[in-house]
Amino acid sequence: MLTKQPSLGHWAVILLNAMILSGSTVSYDSRARCDGAEPMSLEGLFQLERVADPQLSPDGSKVVYQVTKILDASKNQKATQLWLANADGSGSRQLTTSGKSDTHPRWSPDGTKILFESTRDGSSQIYVLDLAAGGEPRKVTQIATGASNGIWSPDGGRIAFLSTVRPEWSALPFAESDAKNKDTDEAASNSLVKAKTFTKLFYRHWDSYVEDKRNHLFVIQADGTDCRDVTPGDRDAYPTSSTFSAGDEFTFSPDGNYLLFTAVPAKGESWSTNHDICRVSIQNKEQEWQPITSGPAAESLIQFSPDGKWAAYRAQSKPGYEADRWQLIVCECNPDGTFRGTPTSWTESLDSPVNDFRWLDSARILFTSDKNASSVLFLASASKQPEPVAAPFEGGRMGQLTGLSLRGDRYALARATMNEPAALYTGSLAGGVALSITAHNRELLAKWERPVPESMQVPVEGDVQMQMWILKPPSFDPAKKWPVVYLIHGGPQGAWEDGWSFRWCPQIWAAQGYVVAMPNPRGSTSFGQKFCDEISGDWGGKCYRDLVAGLKQIQSLDYVDAGRIASAGASFGGYMQNWFAVNEISKEFRCLITHCSVYNFESMWGTTDELWFDEYEHGGMPWEKQEKYREFSPHRLAGNLTKYKTPMLVIHNDLDFRCPIGQGHELFQALQRLGVESRFVNFPDEGHWVNKTANSLHWHREIFGWLQKYCPPGAK
Repeated sequence: MLTKQPSLGHWAVILLNAMILSGSTVSYDSRARCDGAEPMSLEGLFQLERVADPQLSPDGSKVVYQVTKILDASKNQKATQLWLANADGSGSRQLTTSGKSDTHPRWSPDGTKILFESTRDGSSQIYVLDLAAGGEPRKVTQIATGASNGIWSPDGGRIAFLSTVRPEWSALPFAESDAKNKDTDEAASNSLVKAKTFTKLFYRHWDSYVEDKRNHLFVIQADGTDCRDVTPGDRDAYPTSSTFSAGDEFTFSPDGNYLLFTAVPAKGESWSTNHDICRVSIQNKEQEWQPITSGPAAESLIQFSPDGKWAAYRAQSKPGYEADRWQLIVCECNPDGTFRGTPTSWTESLDSPVNDFRWLDSARILFTSDKNASSVLFLASASKQPEPVAAPFEGGRMGQLTGLSLRGDRYALARATMNEPAALYTGSLAGGVALSITAHNRELLAKWERPVPESMQVPVEGDVQMQMWILKPPSFDPAKKWPVVYLIHGGPQGAWEDGWSFRWCPQIWAAQGYVVAMPNPRGSTSFGQKFCDEISGDWGGKCYRDLVAGLKQIQSLDYVDAGRIASAGASFGGYMQNWFAVNEISKEFRCLITHCSVYNFESMWGTTDELWFDEYEHGGMPWEKQEKYREFSPHRLAGNLTKYKTPMLVIHNDLDFRCPIGQGHELFQALQRLGVESRFVNFPDEGHWVNKTANSLHWHREIFGWLQKYCPPGAK
């Protein structure tokens, strides 16, 4: 239960941590293993509805949320609609029926209306649904460049939203600027010349060419009149990288007359992480914005206390390091959002990051964090060290928490585990077990045997333990020998958490007939900042040796067929497949699968989008730190591919601008030239991830077909 007093759930968490420290294998008590009689199917994965973004009404009595349903996976058809339920789970009903994408619901301050964004008329625009009056939603915006991320002003009279525009027109009156954006975009679309011209970095990001467009904030009257760009100029007023975003990254000042927001660095945005919180009037026409923070690294997600007297935000301290610990900074403020006094960290002593947070009252903040590969809730205040809140779920298993909403002491959130996709829960900080209020997938999940994860500890160098998840296949028989897939997570500053993913879903891999092992080696988050930091500049060092130790632990298990072990990973996990392929460990694997990976650190720097990452990881630019870029670069040891000849499936996508397509080409070329059994699957219409459902089906079938060929599933 959510209380600082010990409870059954609290002691369950203490017992789990004690068992982890002792090196025991821990499995969660769950009925998921015996609920269903059949394994989860690939087609079933795409039948699951995706529940997200719960928002409590101002009085805490209702929850609005979004549900995405795949209509036809083979045709990339899906729809996201809004649903409404009472906070006790009763009265659940679908609110919108556009058949398109209705997302990001936000309650009006008086609780009578819901603001959301929708593509029902083509481009994304802001709509308002009046619950009291009924009827169809009313369109608030009609902007050529689209509108998203809408929020209300404190009095409900105005709405702020985000749109990506051409900065050269942004200082013009709205109607003129909007017309010029529309005409310029239409001319480019209709022209036979598709040349792109760039004058600075970024010109592309993640999976799209942004050219010189900018994320700007607009303010409009709630009735749809008097729309204006309040952040004109050649700068982004909203993070272009999700690394620096944890929610709604802009808000109105307590008096409603200003916007405060996370601004991208004014200079060197592709190699600097120095995001500042800036402030502009809702009537602003100036292209210079007032910074109210001035730290050396990133600050983001400013929020004001209920009484408007305090401001809180997240901050990092290491310039250039995107995986630095986020701290919670609090400062007394004026009604216009400016600070008075000195900002103070409320989490300086906490060796865990601040993710999302909400003000509980004017003296306390509830925030989510990560610890030991699971989410954690903390209460923070000025007078006390952050205190963990006991898990409000049966058995003390927190899982993966997202979408935190708080009204007084009532909360709503989305919770997922490794054996169940996200469902919504509500509860009270006063105590009690959280109540599950959604059942969108209940019948489908009940059909499947969904194994629960076990947590294993592996001794590694430095007198520390590496946590590793083990997920056994359905109908597991410990008396038999089972093949293993050794999954390496991305990041590298990331982790395999007790959560759910529709892209890399361990359940669907286990359902093929494999034991799935998911190690969290050096560099993984949620095990303290030192453990996380030890990957930087050492990708093929301690982290690699941690993974070798993890593999040896797996091979020693009585139920493992050591002759049938494969490995797979994406991004950094893909890099590690490439490093495996040219090192001694390669001979332990029947095959390798590398998705959107890094193969050549030198060419990676010259083609990736976010330069701060490579430059921090290697300590500078390639001509300054040539040996660091080469030290753990797999391409340097390509000759070893012929030594081990481990079959490799290479997947790389044309729109991946983080680990660009050339990395896959270089790797596949070396494999083929050296006579190593290999296959290259390329998705020209995907980026770093495979998001389109038809492509995802193909992606899964390619991978499982590769495993079937070289590392057959099932017990022997």
